[in-house]
Amino acid sequence: MAGISWHYVLKFIITGDAAVGKSSLLVRLTDQRFLANPDPTLGVEFGSKLITIPEENKVVKLQCWDTAGTESFRSITRSYYRGAAGCLLVYDVTSRQSFQNARSWLADVRTHADPHLTCILVGNKVDLCADDAARRQVPTEEAELWAKEEGLLFVEASAKSGVNVDAAFESACRDILEKIRKGVFDDDRSPGVKLSKPTNGNVAVDGSNGSSSTCCGT
Repeated sequence: MAGISWHYVLKFIITGDAAVGKSSLLVRLTDQRFLANPDPTLGVEFGSKLITIPEENKVVKLQCWDTAGTESFRSITRSYYRGAAGCLLVYDVTSRQSFQNARSWLADVRTHADPHLTCILVGNKVDLCADDAARRQVPTEEAELWAKEEGLLFVEASAKSGVNVDAAFESACRDILEKIRKGVFDDDRSPGVKLSKPTNGNVAVDGSNGSSSTCCGT
Protein backbone atom coordinates (compact mmCIF):
# COMPACT_ATOMS: atom_id res chain seq x y z
CA MET A 1 0.00 0.00 0.00
CA ALA A 2 2.58 2.53 -1.12
CA GLY A 3 1.70 6.16 -0.86
CA ILE A 4 -0.17 6.03 2.45
CA SER A 5 -0.41 9.46 4.07
CA TRP A 6 0.08 10.07 7.77
CA HIS A 7 -0.47 13.05 9.99
CA TYR A 8 1.61 12.24 13.08
CA VAL A 9 4.47 9.96 14.04
CA LEU A 10 4.15 8.80 17.65
CA LYS A 11 6.91 7.09 19.60
CA PHE A 12 5.75 4.20 21.77
CA ILE A 13 7.62 2.01 24.22
CA ILE A 14 6.52 -1.46 25.33
CA THR A 15 7.74 -2.42 28.78
CA GLY A 16 7.20 -5.01 31.49
CA ASP A 17 8.71 -8.25 32.77
CA ALA A 18 10.38 -10.78 30.50
CA ALA A 19 8.02 -13.40 29.01
CA VAL A 20 4.81 -11.38 29.44
CA GLY A 21 4.41 -11.25 25.65
CA LYS A 22 5.74 -7.81 24.71
CA SER A 23 7.41 -8.99 21.51
CA SER A 24 4.35 -11.04 20.59
CA LEU A 25 2.12 -7.99 21.01
CA LEU A 26 4.39 -5.98 18.71
CA VAL A 27 4.45 -8.69 16.05
CA ARG A 28 0.68 -9.09 16.27
CA LEU A 29 0.30 -5.33 15.73
CA THR A 30 2.74 -5.01 12.85
CA ASP A 31 2.42 -8.37 11.08
CA GLN A 32 -0.95 -9.73 12.30
CA ARG A 33 0.64 -13.03 13.30
CA PHE A 34 1.52 -14.80 16.53
CA LEU A 35 4.99 -15.71 17.72
CA ALA A 36 4.58 -18.95 19.64
CA ASN A 37 8.15 -19.08 20.99
CA PRO A 38 9.85 -15.72 20.48
CA ASP A 39 13.51 -15.35 21.34
CA PRO A 40 14.17 -13.17 24.39
CA THR A 41 14.57 -9.52 23.47
CA LEU A 42 18.17 -8.39 23.80
CA GLY A 43 18.16 -4.66 24.36
CA VAL A 44 15.32 -3.42 22.16
CA GLU A 45 13.40 -4.38 19.04
CA PHE A 46 11.62 -1.97 16.72
CA GLY A 47 8.42 -2.11 14.72
CA SER A 48 6.22 0.43 12.96
CA LYS A 49 2.59 0.52 11.96
CA LEU A 50 0.16 2.93 10.32
CA ILE A 51 -3.23 3.08 12.02
CA THR A 52 -6.30 5.15 11.28
CA ILE A 53 -8.34 6.93 13.94
CA PRO A 54 -11.59 7.55 12.00
CA GLU A 55 -13.30 9.87 14.47
CA GLU A 56 -10.19 12.08 14.48
CA ASN A 57 -9.82 11.85 10.70
CA LYS A 58 -6.15 11.11 11.31
CA VAL A 59 -3.64 8.52 10.16
CA VAL A 60 -0.91 7.94 12.72
CA LYS A 61 2.40 6.19 12.26
CA LEU A 62 3.43 4.30 15.38
CA GLN A 63 7.13 3.80 16.03
CA CYS A 64 7.24 1.11 18.72
CA TRP A 65 10.26 0.13 20.78
CA ASP A 66 9.91 -3.24 22.49
CA THR A 67 12.26 -3.22 25.48
CA ALA A 68 13.94 -6.16 27.20
CA GLY A 69 12.35 -7.23 30.46
CA THR A 70 15.47 -8.45 32.21
CA GLU A 71 17.38 -6.45 34.81
CA SER A 72 20.69 -6.79 32.93
CA PHE A 73 19.33 -4.64 30.06
CA ARG A 74 17.51 -2.11 32.22
CA SER A 75 20.09 0.65 31.82
CA ILE A 76 19.94 0.22 28.02
CA THR A 77 16.16 0.18 27.78
CA ARG A 78 15.78 3.25 29.99
CA SER A 79 17.44 5.35 27.30
CA TYR A 80 14.58 4.48 24.93
CA TYR A 81 11.98 5.80 27.38
CA ARG A 82 13.10 9.35 26.78
CA GLY A 83 10.84 11.24 24.42
CA ALA A 84 8.17 8.54 24.20
CA ALA A 85 4.59 9.80 23.82
CA GLY A 86 2.96 6.46 24.61
CA CYS A 87 3.69 3.35 26.64
CA LEU A 88 2.23 -0.14 26.81
CA LEU A 89 2.91 -1.45 30.32
CA VAL A 90 2.41 -5.20 29.94
CA TYR A 91 1.82 -7.94 32.48
CA ASP A 92 0.69 -11.56 32.18
CA VAL A 93 -2.77 -12.21 33.67
CA THR A 94 -1.57 -15.69 34.69
CA SER A 95 1.46 -14.31 36.56
CA ARG A 96 0.83 -12.30 39.70
CA GLN A 97 4.52 -11.49 39.98
CA SER A 98 4.52 -9.76 36.60
CA PHE A 99 1.59 -7.61 37.76
CA GLN A 100 3.33 -6.70 41.00
CA ASN A 101 6.49 -5.83 39.09
CA ALA A 102 4.50 -3.50 36.84
CA ARG A 103 4.73 -0.95 39.66
CA SER A 104 8.50 -0.89 39.33
CA TRP A 105 8.33 -0.58 35.55
CA LEU A 106 5.85 2.27 35.83
CA ALA A 107 8.12 4.09 38.28
CA ASP A 108 10.99 3.67 35.82
CA VAL A 109 8.93 5.04 32.94
CA ARG A 110 7.78 8.03 34.95
CA THR A 111 11.35 8.78 35.99
CA HIS A 112 12.87 8.67 32.51
CA ALA A 113 10.04 9.38 30.04
CA ASP A 114 8.06 12.50 29.12
CA PRO A 115 5.90 13.50 32.12
CA HIS A 116 2.89 13.80 29.81
CA LEU A 117 3.31 10.31 28.36
CA THR A 118 0.13 8.28 27.89
CA CYS A 119 0.43 4.86 29.51
CA ILE A 120 -1.95 1.95 29.02
CA LEU A 121 -1.80 -1.09 31.28
CA VAL A 122 -2.21 -4.25 29.19
CA GLY A 123 -3.07 -7.59 30.76
CA ASN A 124 -1.83 -10.06 28.15
CA LYS A 125 -2.51 -13.79 27.64
CA VAL A 126 -6.24 -13.77 28.40
CA ASP A 127 -6.51 -16.66 25.93
CA LEU A 128 -4.90 -18.90 28.57
CA CYS A 129 -7.88 -18.27 30.87
CA ALA A 130 -10.59 -18.89 28.29
CA ASP A 131 -10.83 -22.63 28.97
CA ASP A 132 -9.21 -22.68 32.42
CA ALA A 133 -10.25 -19.78 34.64
CA ALA A 134 -8.09 -21.16 37.44
CA ARG A 135 -4.97 -20.08 35.57
CA ARG A 136 -5.81 -16.42 36.07
CA GLN A 137 -3.82 -14.88 38.93
CA VAL A 138 -4.75 -11.22 38.39
CA PRO A 139 -8.45 -10.38 38.56
CA THR A 140 -9.62 -7.89 35.95
CA GLU A 141 -11.20 -5.68 38.60
CA GLU A 142 -7.97 -5.45 40.61
CA ALA A 143 -5.88 -4.42 37.61
CA GLU A 144 -8.53 -1.99 36.44
CA LEU A 145 -8.66 -0.34 39.87
CA TRP A 146 -4.88 0.03 40.06
CA ALA A 147 -4.79 1.51 36.56
CA LYS A 148 -7.45 4.04 37.56
CA GLU A 149 -5.55 4.97 40.72
CA GLU A 150 -2.39 5.56 38.69
CA GLY A 151 -4.12 7.44 35.88
CA LEU A 152 -3.49 4.70 33.33
CA LEU A 153 -5.67 3.42 30.53
CA PHE A 154 -6.44 -0.29 30.81
CA VAL A 155 -7.28 -3.25 28.60
CA GLU A 156 -6.89 -7.02 28.67
CA ALA A 157 -5.61 -8.57 25.46
CA SER A 158 -4.21 -11.64 23.76
CA ALA A 159 -1.29 -11.54 21.37
CA LYS A 160 -2.21 -15.11 20.38
CA SER A 161 -5.81 -14.45 19.33
CA GLY A 162 -5.28 -10.77 18.54
CA VAL A 163 -8.13 -9.64 20.79
CA ASN A 164 -7.75 -6.01 21.87
CA VAL A 165 -4.18 -5.65 20.57
CA ASP A 166 -5.04 -3.00 17.99
CA ALA A 167 -7.53 -1.52 20.45
CA ALA A 168 -4.79 -0.99 23.04
CA PHE A 169 -2.65 1.06 20.67
CA GLU A 170 -5.65 2.91 19.26
CA SER A 171 -6.88 3.86 22.73
CA ALA A 172 -3.47 5.27 23.62
CA CYS A 173 -3.31 7.13 20.30
CA ARG A 174 -6.69 8.76 20.92
CA ASP A 175 -5.49 9.95 24.30
CA ILE A 176 -2.28 11.38 22.79
CA LEU A 177 -4.21 13.15 20.02
CA GLU A 178 -6.43 14.69 22.68
CA LYS A 179 -3.32 15.95 24.47
CA ILE A 180 -2.01 17.38 21.21
CA ARG A 181 -5.27 19.29 20.75
CA LYS A 182 -4.96 20.67 24.28
CA GLY A 183 -1.38 21.73 23.65
CA VAL A 184 0.12 19.27 26.14
CA PHE A 185 2.45 17.89 23.48
CA ASP A 186 4.25 20.52 21.42
CA ASP A 187 4.97 19.46 17.83
CA ASP A 188 8.32 21.22 17.82
CA ARG A 189 9.58 20.33 21.28
CA SER A 190 8.11 16.90 22.06
CA PRO A 191 10.37 14.25 20.49
CA GLY A 192 7.71 11.56 20.82
CA VAL A 193 5.24 13.49 18.66
CA LYS A 194 6.18 14.49 15.14
CA LEU A 195 3.78 16.33 12.84
CA SER A 196 4.20 15.45 9.18
CA LYS A 197 5.56 18.34 7.17
CA PRO A 198 3.12 19.15 4.34
CA THR A 199 4.46 19.42 0.83
CA ASN A 200 2.32 21.32 -1.69
CA GLY A 201 -0.59 21.19 0.72
CA ASN A 202 -0.44 17.42 1.22
CA VAL A 203 0.52 15.43 4.27
CA ALA A 204 3.76 13.50 4.09
CA VAL A 205 3.81 10.29 2.11
CA ASP A 206 5.16 7.12 3.60
CA GLY A 207 6.34 4.74 0.93
CA SER A 208 6.42 1.69 3.20
CA ASN A 209 3.78 -1.01 3.26
CA GLY A 210 2.36 0.28 6.50
CA SER A 211 4.21 -1.93 8.94
CA SER A 212 7.64 -3.24 9.70
CA SER A 213 9.50 -5.03 12.42
CA THR A 214 13.24 -5.17 12.81
CA CYS A 215 15.63 -6.17 15.54
CA CYS A 216 17.78 -3.47 17.09
CA GLY A 217 19.11 -5.51 19.98
CA THR A 218 22.67 -5.91 21.01
